[in-house]
Amino acid sequence: MNQVIDSHCHIFPESFSQNRAELSRRDATFAELFSATATGESKDREAQMATAETLIQAMDTDGIAQAVVMGLGWTDMDLAREANDYIIQAVESYPTRLAGLCSVDPSWGGEAVAEVERCSKAGLKGVGELHPDTQGFDLDDEEVMAPLMDLAGRLAMPVLVHTSEPVGHQYPGKGRTTPDKVYRFIEKFPDNVIICAHWGGGLPFYALMPEVPAVLKNVYFDTAASPFLYRPQVFSTVAGLVGPEKILFATDYPLIKHGRAIAQVEEVIPAGADRDAILGGNAARLFGL
Repeated sequence: MNQVIDSHCHIFPESFSQNRAELSRRDATFAELFSATATGESKDREAQMATAETLIQAMDTDGIAQAVVMGLGWTDMDLAREANDYIIQAVESYPTRLAGLCSVDPSWGGEAVAEVERCSKAGLKGVGELHPDTQGFDLDDEEVMAPLMDLAGRLAMPVLVHTSEPVGHQYPGKGRTTPDKVYRFIEKFPDNVIICAHWGGGLPFYALMPEVPAVLKNVYFDTAASPFLYRPQVFSTVAGLVGPEKILFATDYPLIKHGRAIAQVEEVIPAGADRDAILGGNAARLFGL
């Protein structure tokens, strides 16, 4: 097996975990995902948060060669910059293990563009994760999205979007960015490389429609949180619909541990070129790793 690359991990400064209540008051996305009230957890069972060091330890335990790290779809600009700075520092500290994405809110307009330019110069390789629901913008609002997407295109930076299924069980972070909205967004920015997190909320299943594959020509689907969402057969099903070259292995660490996610792939994708592409080859090509 070739090297395994996790395309979707979240890391934060240690202080963020220690100040959850304050950050939850300041930032709607953080509150949705990490406050004990939002997740229905007791204080001692809050959603896990990871630093760069805890991620590297987990990678070493499960044989993960590299990981793509990111923050959240922040609504607080100062928190976004602090989180982006931490990711820049983490990539500088572990240059052979980590690559990073820059998190912004497209509705910040010129300030979002400036932050992405700053992070690109510092070595980050993409934009994301965007959370349209908690950040309060519409993906298919061309006026809001065009400045960010134009810059991302010029800088050859993929844009990663949080997506959700229109049916099924509820969970913290499940929202209204469903396949229909994501599809309209992709149609408006056909030349951008777009990564749909969490299997695109089921968007690949619509590739059975004859017009859809052409629209998805520059789109990838990451598998973040897959064990919480689908049976393992989702890997073989989506590979058959859009091609294994469109799938990026991802955990949503620390939500899902690496070994559990790898086991899903190995259960349904035979050893060989397709498995190697999904587990690492596609990400290596896309992010230049």
